[in-house]
Amino acid sequence: MVDAGSTGRHVAGVAQSEIEQALAQALGRRLCDLREARGLTQEVVAQAAGMSRNHYQLLEIGLSNRKTKRPANPRLSTLVALSAVFGISVPELIEAIFA
Repeated sequence: MVDAGSTGRHVAGVAQSEIEQALAQALGRRLCDLREARGLTQEVVAQAAGMSRNHYQLLEIGLSNRKTKRPANPRLSTLVALSAVFGISVPELIEAIFA
Protein backbone atom coordinates (compact mmCIF):
# COMPACT_ATOMS: atom_id res chain seq x y z
CA MET A 1 0.00 0.00 0.00
CA VAL A 2 1.39 3.39 -1.01
CA ASP A 3 0.47 6.52 0.96
CA ALA A 4 1.35 9.79 -0.77
CA GLY A 5 0.39 12.00 2.16
CA SER A 6 1.79 15.41 2.92
CA THR A 7 4.60 13.96 5.08
CA GLY A 8 6.18 12.09 2.17
CA ARG A 9 5.66 8.83 0.39
CA HIS A 10 5.20 5.68 2.45
CA VAL A 11 4.99 2.01 1.54
CA ALA A 12 3.25 -0.19 4.12
CA GLY A 13 3.82 2.48 6.75
CA VAL A 14 7.55 2.89 6.08
CA ALA A 15 8.96 6.05 4.51
CA GLN A 16 9.88 5.28 0.92
CA SER A 17 13.29 6.90 1.34
CA GLU A 18 14.09 4.40 4.13
CA ILE A 19 13.14 1.49 1.87
CA GLU A 20 15.19 2.88 -1.01
CA GLN A 21 18.17 3.37 1.29
CA ALA A 22 17.94 -0.18 2.69
CA LEU A 23 17.66 -1.71 -0.80
CA ALA A 24 20.54 0.39 -2.13
CA GLN A 25 22.76 -0.69 0.76
CA ALA A 26 21.76 -4.34 0.30
CA LEU A 27 22.60 -4.15 -3.41
CA GLY A 28 25.93 -2.56 -2.54
CA ARG A 29 26.77 -5.40 -0.16
CA ARG A 30 25.77 -7.92 -2.83
CA LEU A 31 28.03 -6.27 -5.41
CA CYS A 32 30.93 -6.15 -2.98
CA ASP A 33 30.46 -9.81 -1.99
CA LEU A 34 30.35 -10.92 -5.63
CA ARG A 35 33.41 -8.86 -6.52
CA GLU A 36 35.47 -10.08 -3.58
CA ALA A 37 34.44 -13.71 -4.12
CA ARG A 38 35.87 -13.46 -7.63
CA GLY A 39 39.04 -11.69 -6.51
CA LEU A 40 38.30 -8.61 -8.62
CA THR A 41 39.06 -4.97 -7.94
CA GLN A 42 36.51 -2.19 -8.21
CA GLU A 43 38.50 -0.84 -11.14
CA VAL A 44 38.30 -4.13 -13.06
CA VAL A 45 34.55 -4.54 -12.47
CA ALA A 46 33.84 -0.94 -13.42
CA GLN A 47 35.87 -1.13 -16.61
CA ALA A 48 34.30 -4.45 -17.64
CA ALA A 49 30.81 -3.02 -17.00
CA GLY A 50 31.56 0.15 -18.96
CA MET A 51 31.37 2.63 -16.09
CA SER A 52 33.73 4.76 -14.08
CA ARG A 53 35.35 3.41 -10.92
CA ASN A 54 33.69 6.24 -9.00
CA HIS A 55 30.23 5.19 -10.21
CA TYR A 56 30.88 1.60 -9.22
CA GLN A 57 32.22 2.66 -5.81
CA LEU A 58 29.04 4.65 -5.22
CA LEU A 59 26.94 1.60 -6.08
CA GLU A 60 28.88 -0.52 -3.59
CA ILE A 61 28.22 1.98 -0.81
CA GLY A 62 24.59 2.39 -1.85
CA LEU A 63 24.73 6.01 -2.95
CA SER A 64 23.99 7.87 -6.16
CA ASN A 65 25.86 10.97 -5.02
CA ARG A 66 28.36 11.46 -2.19
CA LYS A 67 27.24 15.02 -1.44
CA THR A 68 23.48 14.50 -1.34
CA LYS A 69 23.67 10.99 0.16
CA ARG A 70 20.76 9.93 -2.07
CA PRO A 71 20.33 6.15 -2.33
CA ALA A 72 21.65 4.46 -5.45
CA ASN A 73 18.99 3.70 -8.06
CA PRO A 74 20.85 2.00 -10.91
CA ARG A 75 19.38 1.72 -14.38
CA LEU A 76 18.40 -1.68 -15.71
CA SER A 77 21.22 -1.42 -18.25
CA THR A 78 23.68 -1.00 -15.37
CA LEU A 79 22.33 -4.10 -13.62
CA VAL A 80 22.55 -6.05 -16.89
CA ALA A 81 26.18 -4.98 -17.40
CA LEU A 82 27.16 -5.86 -13.82
CA SER A 83 25.39 -9.21 -14.03
CA ALA A 84 27.35 -10.02 -17.17
CA VAL A 85 30.64 -9.14 -15.45
CA PHE A 86 29.81 -11.51 -12.58
CA GLY A 87 28.47 -14.22 -14.90
CA ILE A 88 25.00 -14.29 -13.36
CA SER A 89 21.52 -13.19 -14.39
CA VAL A 90 19.91 -9.95 -13.21
CA PRO A 91 17.44 -11.91 -11.05
CA GLU A 92 20.38 -13.72 -9.42
CA LEU A 93 22.02 -10.37 -8.79
CA ILE A 94 19.06 -8.77 -7.10
CA GLU A 95 17.17 -11.67 -5.47
CA ALA A 96 19.56 -11.73 -2.53
CA ILE A 97 18.73 -8.14 -1.60
CA PHE A 98 15.13 -9.12 -0.92
CA ALA A 99 15.97 -12.12 1.26
